[in-house]
Amino acid sequence: MRSLFAAVLVAVMPLAALAATAQTAVLDVQNMTCGLCPVTVKKSLEQVAGVTQVRIDFAKKTATVTFDADKTNATALTKATTNAGYPSTAHK
Repeated sequence: MRSLFAAVLVAVMPLAALAATAQTAVLDVQNMTCGLCPVTVKKSLEQVAGVTQVRIDFAKKTATVTFDADKTNATALTKATTNAGYPSTAHK
């Protein structure tokens, strides 16, 4: 019975990956002035449900976020950074 369940689970996993609608947003982040700021911004974005990857560019003051559009959106991302003390806006 366990092997049947495992086989079904392995067969269904690729379908779950196809269901996710991955999107990328680039945020302009304010108030990043020190080396610890990007860590705080990254952690705040990683806590948003649906976020799969966060890349911070301290020199450009941006955060590039990959997320599941079925679970979150750019508004939630900007809210997360703002709540952490780093207001942001999404590139259009």
